[in-house]
Amino acid sequence: MAVLPILEYPDKRLREPARPVEAVTPEIQRLVDDMAETMYAAPGVGLAANQVGVLLRIFVIDTAGEDDPSDLKVFINPEITSREGEMVWQEGCLSFPGVTESVERAERVHVRALDRDGKPFELDAEGLLSVAVQHENEHLDGKLMIDKLGPVKKRLVQRKMQKRAEGRTSSVDG
Repeated sequence: MAVLPILEYPDKRLREPARPVEAVTPEIQRLVDDMAETMYAAPGVGLAANQVGVLLRIFVIDTAGEDDPSDLKVFINPEITSREGEMVWQEGCLSFPGVTESVERAERVHVRALDRDGKPFELDAEGLLSVAVQHENEHLDGKLMIDKLGPVKKRLVQRKMQKRAEGRTSSVDG
């Protein structure tokens, strides 16, 4: 397994929609394993394939508490089939390091996907798991957490991330 580099906003590749996975092959399983390793190393609770530059409809999530055993969930070709209720959640994103914002989400979702072995499953999610499923699924569509913010907060986050990107560029150049 390998820790993959995570793309950070404003990288344009984060806006590209992912393609469906045609078959769950050993290469796809290796990607899933690398994504999980990357998510844990970051650390985060979710990671979509396009966040590591792979335009495939895959994400991984683990919402287990720090002292709880791992509860890794793999979603290949996920589809949210229903949404219920509303809630606001303080969200972060590995592609927006250091940024947390209040985001409105559905309280509960029903999702259908394939697991790491290509077996279909369905899941009812609520709370943090619901938030993570919605957040990561939006990544696969090229949508970002920042898209859910009002204009003022959006500009502040954009400026913060642009400064961060400029700092990375100048430290690489210098």
